[in-house]
Amino acid sequence: MSMYRAITDGVYEINLLDSSDEEMESMSRDRNLGLSIRELREIKKHFQREGRNPSDVELEAFAQSWSEHCCYKTSKPILNESVFKTKAPQNICVISEDAGVVDFNENYAYVVALESHNHPSALDPYGGAATGIGGILRDVVCMGAQPVALVDPLFFGPLDYDYRKIPEGVKHPEFLFKGVVSGIAAYGNRVGIPTIAGMVEFDESYVGNCLVNVGCIGIVRKDGIIHSRAGYEGDVYVLAGGKTGRDGIHGVTFASAELDEDSEEKDIPAVQLGYAIMKEPLMHACLEASKKKLLTGMKDFGGGGLSCVSAEMAHSGGMGARVYLDRVPLKEEGLNPWEIWVSESQERMMLTVKPENVEKVLDIFDFWDVPAVVVGEIDDSNRIKAIYNGVTVLDLDLDFLLKGVVYERPHRFVDRGCREGEFRMPDLEESCLRILGSQRVGSKASVIRRYDHEVRGNTVIKPMQGVVNKQSHGDAAVIKPLDNSFQGLSVTTDVNPHFCRLDPYWGAASAVEEVVRNLVSVNSLPHSMADCLNFGNPEKEDRLGDFRKCCEGLYFAASSFRLPFVSGNVSFYNESASGAVAPTPSLLGIGIARDVRKCVTADLKRRGNLLYLVGETRREMGASEYYRILGLDGGRVPRVYPERVMKGMDSLLDLMDSSRIRACHDLSTGGLFVALAEMCFGGDLGARVDLHGMGDLRSDFKFFSESNGRWLVEVRERDSQMVEDKLNALRIGEVNKEKSLDLSDNKNRVCLDLGELREKWMNAIDWEE
Repeated sequence: MSMYRAITDGVYEINLLDSSDEEMESMSRDRNLGLSIRELREIKKHFQREGRNPSDVELEAFAQSWSEHCCYKTSKPILNESVFKTKAPQNICVISEDAGVVDFNENYAYVVALESHNHPSALDPYGGAATGIGGILRDVVCMGAQPVALVDPLFFGPLDYDYRKIPEGVKHPEFLFKGVVSGIAAYGNRVGIPTIAGMVEFDESYVGNCLVNVGCIGIVRKDGIIHSRAGYEGDVYVLAGGKTGRDGIHGVTFASAELDEDSEEKDIPAVQLGYAIMKEPLMHACLEASKKKLLTGMKDFGGGGLSCVSAEMAHSGGMGARVYLDRVPLKEEGLNPWEIWVSESQERMMLTVKPENVEKVLDIFDFWDVPAVVVGEIDDSNRIKAIYNGVTVLDLDLDFLLKGVVYERPHRFVDRGCREGEFRMPDLEESCLRILGSQRVGSKASVIRRYDHEVRGNTVIKPMQGVVNKQSHGDAAVIKPLDNSFQGLSVTTDVNPHFCRLDPYWGAASAVEEVVRNLVSVNSLPHSMADCLNFGNPEKEDRLGDFRKCCEGLYFAASSFRLPFVSGNVSFYNESASGAVAPTPSLLGIGIARDVRKCVTADLKRRGNLLYLVGETRREMGASEYYRILGLDGGRVPRVYPERVMKGMDSLLDLMDSSRIRACHDLSTGGLFVALAEMCFGGDLGARVDLHGMGDLRSDFKFFSESNGRWLVEVRERDSQMVEDKLNALRIGEVNKEKSLDLSDNKNRVCLDLGELREKWMNAIDWEE
């Protein structure tokens, strides 16, 4: 008996009830559904209870909704025990929707979202990254918020990686790097939203699977917040924006499997095609309709396309829905109903509207020259139905479709060890130059300057800070989102995947602490976080063990700092033939700057000012950049001591508010030496530093330790006594005009020309067109 029977034009009944396990598995492979035999059996039981076979459209719906990407079937139990437990009074609407909504002031809230677009970017770096930006913008807009800033944490293999070692079917890291950055720049610049923060990390684990994480921050009046759910029975579905095509077919099932050497050929249709010129008027039209209170719900077309957006909106509203597939505007003729149902074509939004407001909504979209059409209606059935040419081709119970599968998979943690070994100290001057010239530490100006970080005119503190044409890296950017207020939002992204690979728990906790330090460095109060958790195949016990440990570390640090996770994403299966990526829980941190006029930057300001080190330096060299350049494994990953950090944080913020701190920079990758060099670069000033007060640590550990909880601050001499009274700070030197960096302790001295250091730092990443 054939497994397929035609129902209507382009729609087939699939004989699941009479199929063996082998036949179901073969069918799932052939259709690229990504459904396991366990899941197929559950679906088969469901249709046995329904007394019928499913259509191909219905099986495709399960493939979307039951993918790891959409339903978090592996991660949810772990997240419920950790990240989801972080709470705070500033939360308005968090975790449960497309973006988190958090209190900003009496009348306004800010909106935060962070997502991954890893697999698409590995196949098509320009298009994958660009559509990642498109998707994250829609996530914020669908809460009724105006996007005001973008961020982009990015992770690649070394740019100088040997071409002969590249696995079959994998693109070189340099090609991916340039394509991704160009895609983000092209899309973000075209829609007029500034890209103000991000990071670029390099590690061999990303050679086979780069990571492209993108985030967005928006602002919305509290009385203008709208939700990603259907409104009321009788409301209609309005599909607005781009047309539906064959791009993005099976995007979520593609994202829920490992990459292999055949991915380039078989999975490229899963990559969406961006259309930035449509996005800007689409955002304007959606926000205008929302502001005029004409919408009862709004959600973007993300993973799973029409299948997920229509089902999830109805279910979240406690409703059911009917969708008419033949009303959906198409890019081309001949799409099968299942393709219309799961296509992830870009620049599309789903709105729910009361019948009496439909014409008003359509008029707004017509004014903005954005296509919009009624494609369905809301009912009280708790079922989702799809109709094509008068024939019902899908009729599913929403509870079963959206709550059908959760896994408690086995996991194990592999202890990598953390003891510090003994070794002979190499030449300090050579080590300084090698660290400053490494791709991880070197200047990211070639990336940052491809983005328009000042469009909209609200970026107060830029990602590059200091004297014109001499700018250096800052810790966080600051935007002023409202015209009538000096209150601002500070933004940073952080994670050290090298820490997380050696010790997932303390690596993840360190990422949270670095978020805190960076936000404090610009004189802002840490307020919320979003996470994007990038890991390998969760069906492998050690990968899931790393995930669990990271989540526990995130929860420990976030709860200790009373900092909630308000939105996020889990991206599993970041793995190829060369292995899994390093555990990479990338974080987006948001702070509240009470007065942007009092914000502090990292560049040195004036010769004669004093330099203080805040916090304790320990021999915690595990996964440090110093150990990496020396080829040393093992060591102790830096620990996190929240109570000590919060005490220093409060004192620093008080001193900044009274303008006692002239410059501030946190100590992270490369330790004290790199932080000091970057401050000198930005101010185009030198410094002389004496580290003998740091105790009995070896000179190289003083220079390069990456212990947490530390800041380097610049203070006027007249303010030094107050700083010493309020901070647990060590005076280590002063700013001068010698254009050199002079570091010494009681045993060693290094004096390096600032021009030579800057050249090494600026040329670490060579971008040739």
